[in-house]
Amino acid sequence: MKKLDRPVVKKLEAIVGPDQVTTSVEDCLCYSYDGSGGSFLPAAVVFPDSAHQISAIMELAGSASFPVVPRGAGSGMTGGALPVQGGVVVALSRLNRIVEIDPVNQVAVVEPGVITGDLRDALKEFGLFYPPDPASLKFCTMGGNIAECAGGPSAVKYGVTRDYVRELEVVLADGRIMKTGVPTAKGVAGYDLTRLFIGSEGTLGIITRITVKVIAAPSAIRTFLVACSSMTGAVSLVADLLTRLTPCTLEYLDRTAISIVREKLDLDLSPQVEGLLLIEVDGDEGAVAEQAEILSDFMVSRSDQLVLSFQAAANDEEREKLWTARRAVSPSAFDLRPDKISEDVVVPRSRIAELVAEVEGIAADKNLVVFTFGHAGDGNIHVNIMVDRNDQEEVSRAEMAKDALFTKVLALGGTISGEHGIGITKAPFLRKELGQVEYAVMRQVKDLFDPCGILNPGKIFLGEVR
Repeated sequence: MKKLDRPVVKKLEAIVGPDQVTTSVEDCLCYSYDGSGGSFLPAAVVFPDSAHQISAIMELAGSASFPVVPRGAGSGMTGGALPVQGGVVVALSRLNRIVEIDPVNQVAVVEPGVITGDLRDALKEFGLFYPPDPASLKFCTMGGNIAECAGGPSAVKYGVTRDYVRELEVVLADGRIMKTGVPTAKGVAGYDLTRLFIGSEGTLGIITRITVKVIAAPSAIRTFLVACSSMTGAVSLVADLLTRLTPCTLEYLDRTAISIVREKLDLDLSPQVEGLLLIEVDGDEGAVAEQAEILSDFMVSRSDQLVLSFQAAANDEEREKLWTARRAVSPSAFDLRPDKISEDVVVPRSRIAELVAEVEGIAADKNLVVFTFGHAGDGNIHVNIMVDRNDQEEVSRAEMAKDALFTKVLALGGTISGEHGIGITKAPFLRKELGQVEYAVMRQVKDLFDPCGILNPGKIFLGEVR
């Protein structure tokens, strides 16, 4: 780690206050890692509480030539918040205000450090709903969700983060403060710069204020669990089911995922169960009743050797128990091996069964524990390759499995990331998906917004660190 000169540290203290800057190794260690498992120590961490303070930090970074890495909750899975070149981590936790909830125009204005789940809770008072719901919603932040374009189980019906962002306030690399978008539902005055920042992983600017669309909360919801005798058979139901109705969630767990959360499910599942579908429908009472009947009729028509059971959550407690088990899949994976490579690939819904079968083949070929779960309704499957990072030979096989996975996903017409972003863990594979022209244009966009390469350097573009 390259230390900052003392005069630079003093200038940072003058900007945000001496109590809001730390250079101690102990404090910096807390901001050296994220959900990816990687770790890089920053030279300092600063805690601004306004766009103007961040603007001054960026002006100082440009003149003193040090990297700046914006950080939310650090829950990202691809290393997007890692200070790979040291420098200064700008922690956005103090920008945590819900500025406005406007029920008439159905928008909310928030700062980037607002916890996603807290916004959802605040909206309930107004009968409103912010649909994007990443599994980490109880601790991930709105700014981080926008930087990665987070999705979640509800995307099959409601879309992802980018579908709800109306306006952004962004601090650019040179310290200028820019506003993008409009608060209204329509607006086409010039280029859509708002979408450019969504999913940019903090490489183009630092988001300091967000206006999002919110919608009327559904008055009713029903949750169902479908147990199947075949993993590929379970996901093969998805495309057919979605021609009949649009559930608000349609989640999938394979046999290994089921095994690690079986106790949390607290259900009498047959030993023959190889795949589970967790399905929810929502809306007004009448619509939900109609959708539930369509779903029931569909599953009854498939109640042969494939569909072993179809049951509804009887109450909110049972529903929450199912979701607790679903959210526990990822953290419970460490019961299998001490480390994991977590991928979030997407394929067309009609190709999910092929992907799941291919993953089984890759696991057998590389002699690895690999399991799948995720958002079957939109084709976003989480593939988890379990490893022990102290076993270099196993890690090598895992990396080959990852390469094989991405190759197959692209052959099926998919993408290597649905909601985790590129960061550093997927950067070696980005050119597998992007053509030469597309990659070059993206690089030019980065250079335009950040010509000195000081904003979250080393992310997305492999081997092009300044």
